[in-house]
Amino acid sequence: MNNELRIIISGGGTGGHIFPAVSIANAIKAKHPEAKILFVGALGRMEMQRVPDAGYEIKGLPICGFDRKHLLKNISVLFKIWKSQRMAKKIIKDFQPMAAVGVGGYASGPTLNVCASKGIPCLIQEQNSYAGVTNKLLAKKADKICVAYEGMERFFPADKIIMTGNPVRQNVLDNKMTKEEARQQFGLQPNKKTILLVGGSLGARTINESVLSHLEVIEKSDIQFIWQTGKYYSASIQEQLKGKEIPNLKVLDFISDMGAAYRAADLVISRAGASSISEFCLIGKPVILVPSPNVAEDHQTKNAMALVNKDAAVYVKDCEAPSLLIDKAISIAGDENKLNSLSENIKKLGFKNSADVIADEVIKLARR
Repeated sequence: MNNELRIIISGGGTGGHIFPAVSIANAIKAKHPEAKILFVGALGRMEMQRVPDAGYEIKGLPICGFDRKHLLKNISVLFKIWKSQRMAKKIIKDFQPMAAVGVGGYASGPTLNVCASKGIPCLIQEQNSYAGVTNKLLAKKADKICVAYEGMERFFPADKIIMTGNPVRQNVLDNKMTKEEARQQFGLQPNKKTILLVGGSLGARTINESVLSHLEVIEKSDIQFIWQTGKYYSASIQEQLKGKEIPNLKVLDFISDMGAAYRAADLVISRAGASSISEFCLIGKPVILVPSPNVAEDHQTKNAMALVNKDAAVYVKDCEAPSLLIDKAISIAGDENKLNSLSENIKKLGFKNSADVIADEVIKLARR
């Protein structure tokens, strides 16, 4: 039992935190099949379903973030933090981890605080170009900090930083379909230019509104569209599309095989979450980024600009998207030189084997 690796991985809240966390766990397991890995997440958040779906045990803490608009509500938040800290102590005492990994999100705060106080080595993984609040607070206590963007020493101690890139979903990299086969899987014509619109698993209202206000333009274009509406918006959109048959528009609430969707597309329209960007970089996929304005520190715009400044992506402001996004996308999809240039430039920014590199660092800390 003493030689068995025991690793805690904590954080979540969005797919952007969960997918890298699961990728790191999978990489550790591939190197050490006997390893015991326990996740700690926030009750009621996405990780409580996604982590068990990936085959790992997870414990939930009753933690949530501070409400910056309604300060009185933070009295209950303080109680939840205190309670989460106590629960984290018990989880860590029972599990006896040899190392802890924080991927950002509410739950990683109390979990890594407790681990650090007990002398358990800690590694944090920051996905974004602008560090999250939790990771900034944990940086002094962390032994190693894995990042995906240059210039992160403005947030973290330079001697702790390792440039690793972000781990991505393996099924995105493993997809071996041809473009034609992938399009046929979605019921589309195999030889026609295709644009993929995604707004994350829950959807993006602005991207959805951009499509709904340009249905006639889409129908008249010589391009096919795969549109992931997100489950949150699905019912409303299906109601608005009643009686409208648009053969070149494939509407889905959620795409489980994103590897096939990326393969089918000549161009992607997406929010600017760090995990999605890392996937686009690795597969060299031309992308129009529409950063969400509803994220802390406007970090999605900063993520997008890191690519735009290297001519590796096209940027459209959220407020401008409903009027110009679809027309711009159709124009770019028809410009082979622009597509090739975007593909070549974004591919230069990809980090291969990020999950393996991070897993090696975690294992080194655990064996210390």
